[in-house]
Amino acid sequence: MEKLRIKHLLKSPLASYSLANLTGDVMRQWRDNRLRDVLGSTVNRELNLIGHVIETARKEWGYPVVLNAVQQIRRPKNPPHRDRRFREGEEAALLSAADRTRGGYLRNMIELALETAMRRGELLALQWDDVHLEKRMLHVRMSKTGRGRGIPLSLKAVAVLQRIPRHAGRVFEGVTYEAVKQSFPRACEWAGLKDFRFHDCRHEATSRFIEKGLSLAEAASITGHANVSMLQVYVHLQAWKLADRLD
Repeated sequence: MEKLRIKHLLKSPLASYSLANLTGDVMRQWRDNRLRDVLGSTVNRELNLIGHVIETARKEWGYPVVLNAVQQIRRPKNPPHRDRRFREGEEAALLSAADRTRGGYLRNMIELALETAMRRGELLALQWDDVHLEKRMLHVRMSKTGRGRGIPLSLKAVAVLQRIPRHAGRVFEGVTYEAVKQSFPRACEWAGLKDFRFHDCRHEATSRFIEKGLSLAEAASITGHANVSMLQVYVHLQAWKLADRLD
């Protein structure tokens, strides 16, 4: 994820500025333009990266930068953490709609996300060489946190992977980020789902892990969260599923 963020920034107008010319006004204009396309949380992560580069240039590389331009602007507010989960009938409707999308990959990708809590980028990067059905596990080489991890596979996850044609390279060969960005909202629209994003599949999967009795540490080993406490914002146990355990 960090590499993707750097790659994006290198293509942005900021990349044409020298450190000496990277002023607070330049950063404010970039921030406001960027907020038209992405959430404040994304902008803040990018500002963290830019600010770190500037500080490294000042303190480690000896660049004569007096002020860090990132520290001269106000940060956008992070949106409240999402707790969107499937409502009754929505999962079946979404999977049915996914079957209608072009390419025939979307249903498999959604089901695998719901069984493994893998991120969209991790699913798109997944290689067949890292899938071990006989051991019921797969390996994520590089995650958002910069570390790989092993993911156990449920029987349903194994079944999903078994129905995908196997070949050299990626599991979702030929599928791009942009393709999923277009096809997933279309499937949600056809299914009648409001305010549901692909990342909500990861949230749903994580919550299900806890509902099945996994500890936070066990769930974190699957999801790849660096800090177990980070899972607290993901886990919204549905009350009706806990009622029987109170009797």
